[in-house]
Amino acid sequence: MLIKIETIEKYKGRTMKLTLSGGEPVFMNADIAARYGLKGGVSVPEAAWAEILHADIFRRARERAMYLLDYRDYSYADLVKKLMNNYDEDICFEVADKLAEQGFLNDRRYAETLAARLCETKLLGAYRALPYMSEKGIPASIIRQALEPYEEDAAERAAELAKKKYMKYFDPEDRALMQKLKNALARNGYSYSEIKTAIELLKDEYE
Repeated sequence: MLIKIETIEKYKGRTMKLTLSGGEPVFMNADIAARYGLKGGVSVPEAAWAEILHADIFRRARERAMYLLDYRDYSYADLVKKLMNNYDEDICFEVADKLAEQGFLNDRRYAETLAARLCETKLLGAYRALPYMSEKGIPASIIRQALEPYEEDAAERAAELAKKKYMKYFDPEDRALMQKLKNALARNGYSYSEIKTAIELLKDEYE
């Protein structure tokens, strides 16, 4: 079966309008139309037409992905999930594969950047950072490697967080207030031993 293009004309920007014989108009990027030599009066085999449409959709999905990446980094899985709001799953994975191959997507680099933001800037502990990073679609092994540099100074970060946000609860003589401090640090992802050490550090400064 052949698909006959009756006319092709500029529509908006880099978009062309193709009028097909006996069908609805098709809107396509000018570069794709030029790549396949499309023009009025040309007939295209059905299989070749499917390839052309796929190339046009891939281009649009890739442009959308690059637009998203201009604003912030995405993990491979998170970008696929975002693209699936507008495109079929197969196209989304194809675009993500291509961008990963070209170096635009790098889960390890993304994980290291995210871990630094969560641990150094937001002063979160591993138990809070890990699930957040998992939600972004980063593989567990890469998350563990990204968080490893922040294990040694976790107690110091917990103490710093307490000084910034929770010193109203710090009173070594008031057990109820100290429990509130411990609970607050636990909610921010710190372990029992990290919280205990952080409180000892705060006591040293307090004394």
